[in-house]
Amino acid sequence: MYFFLLAAVGIVLPSIAMGAAPRVDAMPCCWRPNGGIMPAFICSTCGTQYPPSEAPPAQCPVCEDERQYILPEGQSWTTLERLRIFHLNGFRQYEPGLLGIGTQPKFAIGQRALLLCTPEGNILWDCISLIDDATVTLINGLGGLRAIAISHPHFYTTLVDWSRAFGDVPVHLHADDAKWVRRPDGCIKFWQGEKFELLEGVTLVRGGGHFPGGTMLHWADGAEGKGVVLSADIAIVNLDRKSFSFMRSIPNHIPLSEMGVRAIAAALMPLAFDRVYSHHFERVMQSGAKQILQSSVERHVAAIGGAYDRR
Repeated sequence: MYFFLLAAVGIVLPSIAMGAAPRVDAMPCCWRPNGGIMPAFICSTCGTQYPPSEAPPAQCPVCEDERQYILPEGQSWTTLERLRIFHLNGFRQYEPGLLGIGTQPKFAIGQRALLLCTPEGNILWDCISLIDDATVTLINGLGGLRAIAISHPHFYTTLVDWSRAFGDVPVHLHADDAKWVRRPDGCIKFWQGEKFELLEGVTLVRGGGHFPGGTMLHWADGAEGKGVVLSADIAIVNLDRKSFSFMRSIPNHIPLSEMGVRAIAAALMPLAFDRVYSHHFERVMQSGAKQILQSSVERHVAAIGGAYDRR
């Protein structure tokens, strides 16, 4: 099931039609000494939000890293207020208890978040830059949020605003990636080690990948009890939906090393799972995902070792 919030929650329509930014009462405001709100600028390429400031930052370190890029026309910035004028969020229900949330039209990297609904509370997995009244209304209608967990720095985006909108819920990030936080805040809770249990049957697993603290989420009750992994872009479901890829940089086509790929497999193989959701709406491995992951690891290792040369 897929629908746009514009059709599902009519309160957005008047604001967009009038050209005004939707209001989110829970959002924090940073005031200038002479009045007015100081904007928290967002990188238009990666979607990362920076602390409120009078002027945009001089650069985006996330995009200057080899895993990202600067557009040919140079660094550009936006704000949540601007995003809300021409963008909205769409939702897709994948299975009972799991909904995807993505921005239309595409913004920045273009990932979608996942809302995991459980009897013990709801978890937002990964963040997207756009948060607006309609999104908050819908999630609150499903029980709100108990916590947020994010896979890696490319998806930190507007995590502070997401936390504020749902009562300052904790945002769980792996400590190995702490240096990449661009907007520090008390809502951020760093976890360490290889596993962290968020709720009963919902566990964060460090797999590494293109960041040392790269995290995936295991949902034991998903896929009709066979188990689900939310892998973000650490184990990427390919467009054929029959294999996985493993990259240090997706836009710059840098593959992971054998050690990096085997570390991802070592983190996941002890878990029971049959289905994997990665970072875009269509990238879902519906069944047989555990076996396909293992064969994809071997294929990747063979490829970077030269197995396909001159074929």
